[in-house]
Amino acid sequence: MFILKKILTPFLMPPGIFILLLMGAAGRLFYKKRWKAGLFNLLMGILMWLISISPASDMMLRGLESNFKIPANPRGDVIILLGGGVYDGAPDLSGIGAPSEEMSGRIITAVRLQKRLDIPIIVSGGIVFKGRAEAVVVKRFLIDLGVPPSKIIAEEKSRDTIENAKYTMEICRKRNYKRPILVTSAYHMKRSIMSFEKVGADVLPLPANFRTWENKRYGWDDYLPRGFDGTATALREYLGFIFYRLAY
Repeated sequence: MFILKKILTPFLMPPGIFILLLMGAAGRLFYKKRWKAGLFNLLMGILMWLISISPASDMMLRGLESNFKIPANPRGDVIILLGGGVYDGAPDLSGIGAPSEEMSGRIITAVRLQKRLDIPIIVSGGIVFKGRAEAVVVKRFLIDLGVPPSKIIAEEKSRDTIENAKYTMEICRKRNYKRPILVTSAYHMKRSIMSFEKVGADVLPLPANFRTWENKRYGWDDYLPRGFDGTATALREYLGFIFYRLAY
């Protein structure tokens, strides 16, 4: 019964339910000998299935993450923590606003590194469209996790990765930080490094939140439809490369 539940559940929720509907429509159209329409529905269902499973999304993410490793003995004089999204109006234990799941992993990595090296953190993230600056929310969490307020610098103007690089490096130059350690998600590191290079900065990458790794193994359940988060994340990064190369 447990296995049956694990198999059925993904097909009763999006995107699984839509895959079933497309497959059912394809079968009905084939029965009516509407071959082209049936084939279209079948291919759409297969495509939706493929981009919703972990092995497929990991294949795309691996190209973003595979060149980065966690340094065995990182050394620097400041940590640059890039924003990864917040729920700015969410009620929280110590105030209003909370980091997204993706950002939480970056925060934990930065705090652990700060505890090890006892160096400042520049948290970078402003207001994209509305709400409060991301750096304000993240700073509160850093303090809650034990980072001294005197060791936190909030950069609240940046709206994207290239502005993260621009404004954080302005702070580094003003405060004479020479060896910044860059903390962001592993899949986001490639575009981040490119952005810092664009502003003439050399940073030590320390990736967080790896989604792929060498010899990662998959079980049968990884081939059940789950969602499009991994695929969308990878596509957003690849599109970001194209945009940054054209715009900057």
